[in-house]
Amino acid sequence: MTWRRRVLSTVSTLVLGVTAVVAVDVPAASAAPLDLSNFRLQVASNAEYLKSTVSRLDADLPNVGVGDIMAEANRTGGVRNGAACEPAAVTDADSDKTVSVSKSLCFEDGDNGTTDWIPQGVTTVADAQADQKWGTSNQPVLVSWYFAGSAPTGNSQKGVRVTFIDPSTGRYRHVLLAHPYENSAGNASYTSVRTDQTAGEGNSLHAGGIVWYGNFLYVADTGRGFRVFDMRHIYDLTAAGSKGNVTDKSKVGRIDGVFYGYGYRYVMPEVTVWQHSVPDSGTPCTTSAVAPKFSFAGLDRSGVDHLLAGEYCDGAIGRVFTWKIADATLDGEQRLSGYWNADAAYNLPVSNVQGATRFGGRWYISQSHGQNVSGQDDLGELHTTTPVTSTTGTLRVDRTQPAAIGVEDLSHWPSGTQDTPALGTIWSVSEHRYGRMVYATPPQ
Repeated sequence: MTWRRRVLSTVSTLVLGVTAVVAVDVPAASAAPLDLSNFRLQVASNAEYLKSTVSRLDADLPNVGVGDIMAEANRTGGVRNGAACEPAAVTDADSDKTVSVSKSLCFEDGDNGTTDWIPQGVTTVADAQADQKWGTSNQPVLVSWYFAGSAPTGNSQKGVRVTFIDPSTGRYRHVLLAHPYENSAGNASYTSVRTDQTAGEGNSLHAGGIVWYGNFLYVADTGRGFRVFDMRHIYDLTAAGSKGNVTDKSKVGRIDGVFYGYGYRYVMPEVTVWQHSVPDSGTPCTTSAVAPKFSFAGLDRSGVDHLLAGEYCDGAIGRVFTWKIADATLDGEQRLSGYWNADAAYNLPVSNVQGATRFGGRWYISQSHGQNVSGQDDLGELHTTTPVTSTTGTLRVDRTQPAAIGVEDLSHWPSGTQDTPALGTIWSVSEHRYGRMVYATPPQ
């Protein structure tokens, strides 16, 4: 996401690592309206087409599960308990503030420093399953990356990849997300996930937020809503034998009977789309905005499970909104028609919000600050709101603590038991080159 230079001063005091906020950045514009009907989603018209094309791909390619990906993790990152494995993510030259880190996961040098891929979204098995395990023992943490390399639009834009990380060992594997379609020869194929899925057009989807819930992975599509992927449809191009190619990093999809994935072994296709049901009108992040932006995503497992999303607004106030996640499915499968009604929407309390999650009526919000007036990177902030019981309104900051430089999406991992969950930790990811780190922090 983009950052703005922080030019307004914030008066605060540091007590036991927690910043008691006296003043926060003043937004440059008022928030947009909170009419819940503006946040209603609908199944995209191509849902049946996506589902049938994935079924045809299932017949051509071998499917594997999350456990197989974890067993075949081919990269080794760092793991530290109680400290940052990437000091550059938490080092702020202008202050003595300290980011509280209970666990951190880092990437290999090639992923930490690449300009081709930028990390954005984070979700964990604690979102996916109330018992916080996938299978008997796997507890993956997932991170989305969007392709930012210099390339023409269309298939040269490699779209989105998702990293499956083992938080106990640091080993991880990238999986390419894909958009299925029928090619000119009438065969099932796929291409990269882009803002425009027509041939030769579109830049890589930003994938600013992700939520793994049950079998489904919800990926934020900034201008539309959510692209949905299914953990039961992950293709192994190595196991495909002569029908799969994992060496050519320039090709994607089915070409002369061979399937490519830009060199990635695993490919996961899109199964449906939830998109906003109101026309795009007005200017985003202003009072004229109607349709929402989907800049980040999160989950609330306290009480009735809810999917959350919200807007990043540079120097202005965005909104967050929620849906009962069970309303997206029918008999355990994604619905192929109909609406998904939002049941709450709020103005955010600060600008430049990069992620949000909710637990027990409180919202947890990450705010980035980019660079200060001296041109140095500033730490971000994690805000905790006062409890909210209304369905609309403006969130209020109760307390604030430091967050990593380049802080992004948020995911909540409860502690305690499945029946009596406690607050636990908030996971996030920092996006800056040579300062990339996935980390858990205890909210204050």
